[in-house]
Amino acid sequence: MRKLFFRSTLLILIFLICQPATAWIFPEHRLITFLAIQKLSSEKRIALNKLWFEARKGNSERLTESIIDPSQGLEPTQIDFATWAGIAGDHSCSPLDMMEIILNSDWILNVASISAKLEVKINESRNLSERINSLRDSDIRFQRADEEYALRASSNNVHFLLARREVDMDVEEYLRDCLSKGEPMNALGAYSWFHMSAMNKAARYASEKLSDQEKSQLILAAFADEAFAIHFLEDSYASGHVAGTWGPSAVRKGTHDYYNEKGLEVQTWDGKRFISLGDAFMRQEDVEFAAESIKLSIEQLIMAATGEWELDYKTDVLSSYNTPDTLNVCTNFLIPQRVNKTELVARSKKDWNDYLPKVLMKTPVPGLAEGLGEIPRYRTEMGVFYGVSSSLNAGWVHGGFGENQNSSGASGGLEINLRLGLGLDGVLNRSGDGLIFIQGGFRQDASTSNKFSENVGTIPQGSVPSAIPSRSAYAFRLRLPFWLIPGDMLVLAPILALTSPKTLTKMAVTSANGGLIPWQSGIATPVGRFQFVLGREIGVSIYGAKETGILIPTPDGIVYMSYSSTKLDFPVLEYNPFHTFSKNQSSSMNIQFTVGVDLPRNTSVILPEGEQAPNLIPVWNVGMRMIFDWRRYF
Repeated sequence: MRKLFFRSTLLILIFLICQPATAWIFPEHRLITFLAIQKLSSEKRIALNKLWFEARKGNSERLTESIIDPSQGLEPTQIDFATWAGIAGDHSCSPLDMMEIILNSDWILNVASISAKLEVKINESRNLSERINSLRDSDIRFQRADEEYALRASSNNVHFLLARREVDMDVEEYLRDCLSKGEPMNALGAYSWFHMSAMNKAARYASEKLSDQEKSQLILAAFADEAFAIHFLEDSYASGHVAGTWGPSAVRKGTHDYYNEKGLEVQTWDGKRFISLGDAFMRQEDVEFAAESIKLSIEQLIMAATGEWELDYKTDVLSSYNTPDTLNVCTNFLIPQRVNKTELVARSKKDWNDYLPKVLMKTPVPGLAEGLGEIPRYRTEMGVFYGVSSSLNAGWVHGGFGENQNSSGASGGLEINLRLGLGLDGVLNRSGDGLIFIQGGFRQDASTSNKFSENVGTIPQGSVPSAIPSRSAYAFRLRLPFWLIPGDMLVLAPILALTSPKTLTKMAVTSANGGLIPWQSGIATPVGRFQFVLGREIGVSIYGAKETGILIPTPDGIVYMSYSSTKLDFPVLEYNPFHTFSKNQSSSMNIQFTVGVDLPRNTSVILPEGEQAPNLIPVWNVGMRMIFDWRRYF
């Protein structure tokens, strides 16, 4: 059982650490696709709507009458094509999966509503903290509406551009790398794959004699393939996805997050220069920039479906079905066999050269692979670390250990610790907190300000009249996320590892992002980050390694006693006013507000000799810890 527990815990941690980032958020995908369709010529727009009319036959209750719906409110009752690009990749794993979800699931309309409300919140955000909080709220709602939301992000890099091998690669060489069997999954490889499927099905639609039902099924499948293709083509314009993705997960995510927020100067294959931003930071110029290639891709689909563009589709076995493509972007790590480099070279003067490079020429040139000329990399706080933590402690104690000690007083102390842990910050969003650590050290407490008795009288020589004299302790601390109640993952992990690993992974993701009741997600403000942490962390201080004396009043006088005690403290609220992070080190200051109890034990009377030891009671306290934390990540 112990081996099973550690194995299941390790698998969860590996999954959480390997979570990659997706690109544009849902409403941004929809905006880009929406604008691209609006930019179509009136002739192409009419042709596209005719194809849409054919595709929605039998599905008119779920699909909008027009291909895009400008009047979509905050509670959509139907799904337009622009929304498909947001569903693809992030809320579905293949065009076939997406089509099933759009047409038959109950939750997809809720997802569309969450996206519409997120768009409003993002537009109304006055600063970064409000934007982060909006993303936090929407991610929590997305996870509730779509239980597979976090799980779909596997450890592949399909949302990212493949890094260039050489500085002088041209677009055709790069495309061959993106599409070749055995290459890592990548954004333009996925776009090209699904766009080819859509184009070949559209060509079949224009050329083959089919029944009305078959034609409707076929063009619907072509639309599904194209929506999936568009999602990844749009991803290629997010700055954090242009920078390249290689190295450990923490570096990939840190680089992604940095450039998405700060922006990156990019150049397209056809020579256009532009400052691009990324996920959740999209500006109108970013929408315009990306929409041009999406427009061109959709125009190609229209020309193939109307017969204006003839393609040799019969050699593509994968497009011979009337159903959407089945390539699963969530589970495939490598590009599968479709065409190899030799076939691409042989076809370079044929149809693939007519449409794929024309679109890709408008996409940003990706960064170079690791080595000379690489774009600077950044790291997020994910992975195993060791560190040092010190704190200034202040508190207010109610009474003392004696049953008749009722006066309150202040307390203070210092603490120094060594810490070993696992950083999982921002697994789902920036407000998440998957921090796990165990620490051990030493603390020194000053005497409390309240006296052991209101009438001090004569006391033994060398004793201190405080209710709790100065003392030292060995200090230990554990921090661990939970799903519903503190410690539940420790109990459930080994059980679910055997019975339902998928459920275990879902619970781990939820735990790392605020719990089932997400009141422990971080709240960003312009002056720092606040988080409720009750149940997430416990401190244990063991006093009495060396003999400690204390005065206790009794009905018959004063007793001088030796004692030990164990103090438990539970942080309730945590405030992080600043946090700095380099490539492998971080430093921060946190302020915690705590509640605790001091439990006496091992009592004996020193003076008067032979006196019976009085009963000692727990001492309750509230406090504040000012913590200075330094970590170094492996």
